[in-house]
Amino acid sequence: MPTELTHEEILRYSRHLLIPEVGLDGQKKLKASSALIVGTGGLGSPVSLYLAAAGIGRIGLVDYDIVDKTNLQRQIIHGTSTIGMLKVESAKNRLMDLNPDIQVDTYNIPFTSANALQIASQYDILIDGTDNFPTRYLTNDICVFLGKPNIYGSIFRFDGQASVFDARTGPCYRCLFPEPPPPGLVPSCAEGGVLGILPGTIGTIQATEALKVLLGIGSPLIGRLLLYNALDMSFDFVNLRKNPKCRVCGPNADIKELIDYEEFCGVPGHDHEDGSAGLDWDIDVIQLATRLGQPGAPLLLDVREPHELEISRLPAALNIPLGTLAARLSELDTAREMVVFCKAGTRSARALELLVSAGFKKVKNLKGGINSWAQTVDTSLPVY
Repeated sequence: MPTELTHEEILRYSRHLLIPEVGLDGQKKLKASSALIVGTGGLGSPVSLYLAAAGIGRIGLVDYDIVDKTNLQRQIIHGTSTIGMLKVESAKNRLMDLNPDIQVDTYNIPFTSANALQIASQYDILIDGTDNFPTRYLTNDICVFLGKPNIYGSIFRFDGQASVFDARTGPCYRCLFPEPPPPGLVPSCAEGGVLGILPGTIGTIQATEALKVLLGIGSPLIGRLLLYNALDMSFDFVNLRKNPKCRVCGPNADIKELIDYEEFCGVPGHDHEDGSAGLDWDIDVIQLATRLGQPGAPLLLDVREPHELEISRLPAALNIPLGTLAARLSELDTAREMVVFCKAGTRSARALELLVSAGFKKVKNLKGGINSWAQTVDTSLPVY
């Protein structure tokens, strides 16, 4: 791609050209640059929009999801008209409308150890817009192996984080988090929620850091972790140092190639709620509806948070939130048949594991949770 700017591009980027730190040479540099954005969701939306508007010459989008109505509260690159469309295609259409002078490559595939190196090697920087730990560690390790900056962002409810991990001059993500949290300890946004504006704040910070790194200006967040709280409107910084014992970027690193990141983290590489605890432990909503109409119906245990009961509830269900379940096991009868449910089946599957390990044998997980019940059995209930 030529780095000279056309007259149309000079007009488009004129406000950049007036900034001494960017200028004509800087804008040419951006045109010659490339960025791979892993994820086209909450973080990937503002990142890709602003990088496209800024004139990054080549943008890669990696995602294998489709646009869902629940995305639209925060994933501003998509719209009602693109519900059901591949996210990468929805995003590409919007970016090309915003700036037809750039190149947008799409990868409608899971980002895995099998393909990530080949994809990432084509780009100058990687931007982490993921929502799960396996892809986060994968993205980090690729950047270390390829010697590329990793523009990191993370969001949950009202809190966000951002940093630039570049093992050539500072710490990598593994220096800060050598091991992932135990499976199920950190709820996903699908389980815990996220303020719709939060990814806009963190995503624009990521886009800012990406431009600074590509232009070689300012002080990128290398060696610093930004902590943002939307409720307090507070920004704090934690200084980070390279971990000499880091297994991937330290002097005695023993991880020399990509690994099985789903096995390493103990969770799948996506943020979707599959709603299943396994064939032997699941009961579907039709089976449950039949059982509830018979003598000796099972106890319904709702492990959602109390505020979720205001959205939808099942009559006569006992509510014990997952976070308090371990301390309240004495309230339950091990001899009583029980069906555990939550919003979509993910939290209840973890509750089932806890119950079984505590000696409960007559317990099932409601596959798909109360959302499945609302879609199939009682359509007067909302799906959320």
